Amino acid sequence: MIRNIVICTAQVPFTTGGAELHVEGLRRAFVEEGYNAEVVALPFKWYPPHQIMKSALAWRLLDLSEANGKKIDLVVGMKFPAYLAEHERKVLWIMHQHRSAYNLWGTDFDDLSTQPDGPRVREWIHHCDNQFIPKARKVFANSQTVADRLLRFNNIASEPLYHPPPRAGFIRTGAQGDFVLYPSRVEAQKRQELLIEAAHLVKSPIKIILAGSCANQKHYEGLIEKYDVGDKVQLAGFLDEPTLQDLYANALAICYLPFDEDYGYVTLEGMLAAKPVIVAADGGGATELVDHRETGLVVTPAPQAIAEAIDELHGNREQASKMGTRGRNKLESMNLTWKHVVEKIISAVE
Repeated sequence: MIRNIVICTAQVPFTTGGAELHVEGLRRAFVEEGYNAEVVALPFKWYPPHQIMKSALAWRLLDLSEANGKKIDLVVGMKFPAYLAEHERKVLWIMHQHRSAYNLWGTDFDDLSTQPDGPRVREWIHHCDNQFIPKARKVFANSQTVADRLLRFNNIASEPLYHPPPRAGFIRTGAQGDFVLYPSRVEAQKRQELLIEAAHLVKSPIKIILAGSCANQKHYEGLIEKYDVGDKVQLAGFLDEPTLQDLYANALAICYLPFDEDYGYVTLEGMLAAKPVIVAADGGGATELVDHRETGLVVTPAPQAIAEAIDELHGNREQASKMGTRGRNKLESMNLTWKHVVEKIISAVE
């Protein structure tokens, strides 16, 4: 009988984002279904590269058979290197592997290949994943994108298991405004700079709101000045929930342009708000649920293509509204519930 569940994840201190919300959502779902669930997290440091090896070893050395005299009945591994932990009843729900050793290797977003010992550490990471991931009772992936990576890089089969975004119970539909919303942490991999440059090419009288914390404010302010779009682009910063929910509800469209994302809460929340979502063709999980010209627009990650997508939606607002409605209907038909997630994970070991 499964009673006590430990969810294992790696945590970068002083950071909070989608991964942390994902883990907390799973913990809360287990508790709501009557299980005793706790999160076990170890700090993760990826630089210099040998620190990655130390972090993996720390997880391998943990004794997760029991805690405080209570038997741990199930371990759920979520992120590298936490999913390397040993347990006789272990299920993996992989958000992502160490991306710099896989899909980001050799890209502008890779922080491993340029290091002297990067290739050696990458090979070691692949060895660990190949050896220890298959030992789990069941391997779920956060999305089809993550499942495809596991199969492509490691020849490991997994089952995509989707879950609702954190704002699923709060997102609502509203009016069709004259602005495009990009709600995400402002950073290089999210590629807001493409949207800033696109604003210079947009012909429609429309505003662009970038809503999210920004560690390099001056860089993005400089881009806004460079492209002379101060009257079009707003760096709104971190917004409280009521304000962000209002923006979702009343936008013309949602824009989300990350490179090869794992899942992409923004896409799902935009669809739940019945808004067409503009995504990049190389967006990975951020793109896989968007059907081009059915629930949104899938574009080349280039300013001109993005600008044309915005102008298309602004010029045909009725069609934009229909895309949004179809997107919401699609998500509502997918059974994206935490109860379903818990049932899938528990059934994998019973």
